[in-house]
Amino acid sequence: MSEKVKYELEFEVKSSTSVLFNMISTASGLSEWFADDVNLKGDNFIFFWDGSEETAKLITKKKGESIKFQWEDDADEGLKTYFEIAIKVDDLTNDVALMITDFAEEDEMDEAKLLWENQINDLKMVIGS
Repeated sequence: MSEKVKYELEFEVKSSTSVLFNMISTASGLSEWFADDVNLKGDNFIFFWDGSEETAKLITKKKGESIKFQWEDDADEGLKTYFEIAIKVDDLTNDVALMITDFAEEDEMDEAKLLWENQINDLKMVIGS
């Protein structure tokens, strides 16, 4: 297995920060745009897509600001990877953006970024952004 590389993406989203935080930090919010369904068991979020499932452990949650997860498979392999979704508000314009931090293998980077673009587009459709 090759090394995973950290990358960051930024997406402007026309929404209030409270609506956005609910969509990124709750099982019901995440199930509307990130996965087909999401269950919560303690600090573990179980994501379901097309008959498969993946579990991510909640690492940190800063109310109204960000949420950070680590995939169970990565943790089992001893990787220090995570994915974080953070809300950023521009001080001057009050524009709201989502900052995505994630890790992918070098040869899967384009595919990983495209997946996030599609997911964020789904989120924007759900919230009417």
